[in-house]
Amino acid sequence: MNTKQSLLTKWSLIIGIIIVLNLFFNYEASLVFNEPQYDQFCEQKQITEAVLTQAACVEVGGQWNSYPTPGIEKAPTGQSVSISGYCDPQFTCRQEFEAAQKTYDRNVFVTLVALGVLCIAISFILRGNDVISTALSFGGVLSLIIASIRYWSYADNILKVIILGVALLLLIIIALRKFKDRDETVRS
Repeated sequence: MNTKQSLLTKWSLIIGIIIVLNLFFNYEASLVFNEPQYDQFCEQKQITEAVLTQAACVEVGGQWNSYPTPGIEKAPTGQSVSISGYCDPQFTCRQEFEAAQKTYDRNVFVTLVALGVLCIAISFILRGNDVISTALSFGGVLSLIIASIRYWSYADNILKVIILGVALLLLIIIALRKFKDRDETVRS
């Protein structure tokens, strides 16, 4: 096998390991943590009836939104009704779903970060095997990226700075460790 084919085979294997490793991590997380489903929190009815009053809206767990000027509509009974706003009947159940989703995403975030850091640490131990070491270090970094993307919208600004700082630090450490030996060999 010539050098070009060997290099192509090496990088194909590295990319394959990176992809499968992260698919494995994410599938494992989906088995360990039950992702909340919207219909578990908010019942999906085949036929829904309009909620026309604030009291009825609050009774079903909705949020009433007032119009600046009321209008008149026909109610299902055929009577004309003054409409002063509209109801979001799934307000409360959607809030509960979003809270459960946030908790789920946080748990997956912590898991993917831990697995990513573990992969990066193992890559330093296996420095003698370039393919495995490189694949694990890049796979770990990709796991950190995926975890951050999944949780980014929930994270506050301080956590975002910490995530970015840790990612930058890990990339610098990888660069120093991976290329230190090669730089010393080139100088010799």
